[in-house]
Amino acid sequence: MILHPTYDINDQGHLTIGGLDSVLLAGEFGTPAYFLDTDAVRNMCRLYKRCFAKYFGENSIPVYAGKALCYKGLYSLIAEEGLCADCVSSGELYTANAAGFPMDKVFFHGNNKTDSDLRYALEVGVGHIVVDGIDELLALDGIAGEMGKNPTILLRITPGIDPHTHQKIVTGNVDSKFGMAILTGQAFEFVKAALECNNLTLDGFHCHVGSQIFDIDPFTEACDIMLAFVAKVKGLYGYEAKILNIGGGFGVRYTEDDPQIDYEANIRALGEEIDKMCAEYKIDKPMLLMEPGRSIVAAAGATLYTCGTVKSVTGFRNYVSVDGGMPDNPRYTLYQSKYTILNATRANAPADFPCTVSGRCCESGDLLAEGISMATPKRGDIIATLVTGAYNYSMASNYNRIPRAPIIEISGGVAKVAVRRETFADVASLDI
Repeated sequence: MILHPTYDINDQGHLTIGGLDSVLLAGEFGTPAYFLDTDAVRNMCRLYKRCFAKYFGENSIPVYAGKALCYKGLYSLIAEEGLCADCVSSGELYTANAAGFPMDKVFFHGNNKTDSDLRYALEVGVGHIVVDGIDELLALDGIAGEMGKNPTILLRITPGIDPHTHQKIVTGNVDSKFGMAILTGQAFEFVKAALECNNLTLDGFHCHVGSQIFDIDPFTEACDIMLAFVAKVKGLYGYEAKILNIGGGFGVRYTEDDPQIDYEANIRALGEEIDKMCAEYKIDKPMLLMEPGRSIVAAAGATLYTCGTVKSVTGFRNYVSVDGGMPDNPRYTLYQSKYTILNATRANAPADFPCTVSGRCCESGDLLAEGISMATPKRGDIIATLVTGAYNYSMASNYNRIPRAPIIEISGGVAKVAVRRETFADVASLDI
C-alpha cells in the first residue's frame, strides 16, 4: 500500500489503482485521465454515516460537499449511500437534480447567490438554503413571497477562529467573505432579521472554519462558539436552533509527511465535547451536520499522465514534462499543494531522479511539483499523481484550449468511463 488502500504495486512493478494496473489503464483510456476508486468512496461514506449516528446522534447525516468533486454518477452514488448534499452553485444543483438526487436533501450554499440562483433553488425544491448575508436574506424573502414558497433556511455564521491551514482555504475568521460575524454583533442582527421575515422558516445555523485541517481543536473551538451563540440567541429572541451544521474540512494525507487521521476518533471526541457544551449552555442538542468532501473522495482518486520530454538543465535541475498540468490540476499553481508523484511504470524502482514535474501549457508556472524524486523516467512512461479525487476535476479548465480529461470509475476490479474525455469540438462548441 502507498499512502492509502487504493494504491499498491503489482508483480510487474506497476502502480495499481483500485487493484487495476495503471499502465494498462493508461493504455485503455488514454492520458491524462482521472481514475476514481468508487469502492473507497463508498467506504468513506459508510464510515462517516456510521460515526455520525453513533457519536452525534441518530438523526445526524453527513452532507457531501460537491465542490470537491461533482458529476452525475457521483451524486447517484451519494444518494445510494444515504447522504445529503452540499451544493454551492446552480450548476451543482442542476447536476444533482439531473442525477435524480433527492433535492429535499440538498443544502444550497454560496456567498453571492443571484436572484436567478435563488429562484432556481426554489423551483427544484432545495431542502435548505444557507443564507449568507442580509441582502440575500431580504432578496430570498421577497422572491419566496412572489413564488408562493416558504423555504427552510440556515444562516451562515462566522465564528471568528483561525484553523491554521492555508490562508486561501480559511473560511471561519472574522474578516471573511462568508457569513456574518459573531464578534462584530452582526450575526445577532442577522438572526433578528431572519425571524422577522414573512416567507422564510429559520431552522438553525451553519459555520465553516476551513479546509485540510488535521487537528480536532479548530472544530471543537468552533462548536463551543456556535453553541454559546445558540444559547445567547435563545436568551435574546426565544429562538432555539434545531440544526447546527459545523461544516467540513477534515484533512487528507497527500504525502508521507502528512499525519495519519483517525476519522472515527476525531468524530467521537467532537461528539463528546458537544454533549458537554450543550449541558453547560443549557440548550437542547441540535441536529448536528458536517460537510465532508475532500476526505470522502480525495484518497480514492489518481491522475495518470504520459511522460514526454525529460530535460536536464546543466547546473540547475531536471524537468519531467507530462501531457497534462495546470488545466487538470491547478492546485500547485494556486496553493503550492504537495502531492505524491511517481513513475507508475517503475513504481518499485528506487526514486533516484530528482526533478520538477512540469505540464504542457505555455506558462512557466505550469508545474505539478518541484524538488521531488521518482524512478528515472523516459518518454512514454506513465506518471501518476496520487490523491487527486478532490479539487482536480472540479477545478479543471480549458487553458490553451486543452480538452478536459475524463473520469474513469473503478469498482470491483472493473473500470468504466463516468465522464467522457472532451474533444476539440467540445471546446469550440460555444464559439459563434
